[in-house]
Amino acid sequence: MSGGKVYIMMADGFEVIEALAVIDVMARAGVDIVKVAVGDSMMVSSSHDHVTVECDVAVNDVNIEDGVALILPGGNPGYVNLSNSGRVCALVRHYFEHNCLVAAICGAPTVLAAAGVAHGRNITCHSSVVSQMGDYNYVGGSLVEDGNLITSAGAGCSIEFALAVTSRIVDSDVMVRTRKGMEVQ
Repeated sequence: MSGGKVYIMMADGFEVIEALAVIDVMARAGVDIVKVAVGDSMMVSSSHDHVTVECDVAVNDVNIEDGVALILPGGNPGYVNLSNSGRVCALVRHYFEHNCLVAAICGAPTVLAAAGVAHGRNITCHSSVVSQMGDYNYVGGSLVEDGNLITSAGAGCSIEFALAVTSRIVDSDVMVRTRKGMEVQ
């Protein structure tokens, strides 16, 4: 699944570690990860206003054809802002239906429901949004992989999530070097 861009959707209220762990791990692995601003500004603030990230492109300017994966970080109200974006939901539908990787952590699996994809699939998510997951098969745990879908429970699972997503994008030699450089066994 290598060779294309990975888009990470960044909405105001994102969870810092969930977004930045993915960005960091992918950068270490040489992945072309693009930070996408969902909202009116290219500067996106975290859920606790501790961190502001300058994004690379606005959500309406994303070239839907050149990506291999779409990442949805959680955080409150970040995941709500993602769910409320028609463009984000359209991207999620496109990537999911074209068998590209879609990865969501914490509250962001609710974006799958908003986009109307992956019904019946095995997922995990933050305990606060389980009741919103309707006809998904909530199996719990820190990380769940089901075909082209990866979900994770929350902030404490961010590195595990980032490594799992990255391992789907790069070859095994790159992953070995990336894990070794991070001192991850």
